[in-house]
Amino acid sequence: MKKSIILLISFLIISGCRDNKVFTVEGSGKEVKQDFIYIRKVEINTTVLTDSARINRKGNFRFRVKAEEPDFYQISSSPDNFITLLAEPGEKIKLNFKGSILYNDYTVTGSKGSEQVQLLDLMLFKTQNKLDSLRTLYNNSSREPGFELKKPLLEQEYANLINEQRKFTIGFILKNMTSLAAVKALYQKIEDQSYVLNQTRDLQYMKIVSDSLKKYFPNSKHTKALVSDFTNEMNQLYSRQLSQLSNSLPETKLDPSLKDINGRRVTLSSLKGKYVLLTFWSAGSRECIVENLQLKEFYKNYKKKGFEIYQINLDQDESTWKNAVKFDELPWISTREDDPSNPKNAMLYNVKSVPVNYLYDPKGNIIASNLHGKSLQLKLDQLFK
Repeated sequence: MKKSIILLISFLIISGCRDNKVFTVEGSGKEVKQDFIYIRKVEINTTVLTDSARINRKGNFRFRVKAEEPDFYQISSSPDNFITLLAEPGEKIKLNFKGSILYNDYTVTGSKGSEQVQLLDLMLFKTQNKLDSLRTLYNNSSREPGFELKKPLLEQEYANLINEQRKFTIGFILKNMTSLAAVKALYQKIEDQSYVLNQTRDLQYMKIVSDSLKKYFPNSKHTKALVSDFTNEMNQLYSRQLSQLSNSLPETKLDPSLKDINGRRVTLSSLKGKYVLLTFWSAGSRECIVENLQLKEFYKNYKKKGFEIYQINLDQDESTWKNAVKFDELPWISTREDDPSNPKNAMLYNVKSVPVNYLYDPKGNIIASNLHGKSLQLKLDQLFK
């Protein structure tokens, strides 16, 4: 006797475990015209047929589906005639379809997630019907006298309907953020190309739901897809913001335009067609003076071959600069910052110390920087020999 009781308990435990790995759907639909009804699992961008059942003479059908976690399913009599369930393992779901169009009028019990989904779908369905009626009224009225007075009222009513749907969806999300049904709410569409939540600030609801579902359903493919979508949306938002910021800033050109030693303003870009060495220097730097003497040799060798030097002096005292140019007989274009106390060109080129140089090609592109002594000579030899 005791042995029989132990076996019975073991059987019940095993049966209970098995039931927790399945959910059942029992339905009735006397008005459904088809002989078979289908259940499909909703993947990220498609559905996969899971099972089919014959609708008997009384209009009843039954599914028994293996499931490891809560997931979305479609019950359909045809590809465009279906309802959505959010079923969990262990649930015993009961459906009753009251007409041949499944989503028009049905009841669902035994599944909290499926009841949430029905609430979402029903509200959206009502909004879409109202919008369709309003469009028809708008189009018909557009051919009637006095339409210009009626037009703004109809447009405002249309906007109000969309706003009411949006408020409902947001309220649903905040109330059910621990349910996968919130994922469906995030992606609801008024039309094929128009989401209910379509404003930039609505990303906050995507974040709220993704953070919540990562805690409650971390392994769900729907959670992972949502987290990925949120990351992509934020990256696009940051990209747009940076682009807008960049477009709002004044254009910055690396094209010095300064007065030479004779008071004539010379622009760097006017030298296009030549290889140009742009250098920053100071007469107070011994290293700059030594480099200038070496540059004189390079300039002598390559000037006739298309080489030019555009030099910018950073000395505070103008006479110091002019005396140094004359004393060392610097033959190239010698300029000085318009305001050495605010050396804009030096800041644009990120000059921290001198000497600094940039080598431009004939098209005005920088092809090298900070080449000094032997390195500069080798580069010039390569370009001109």
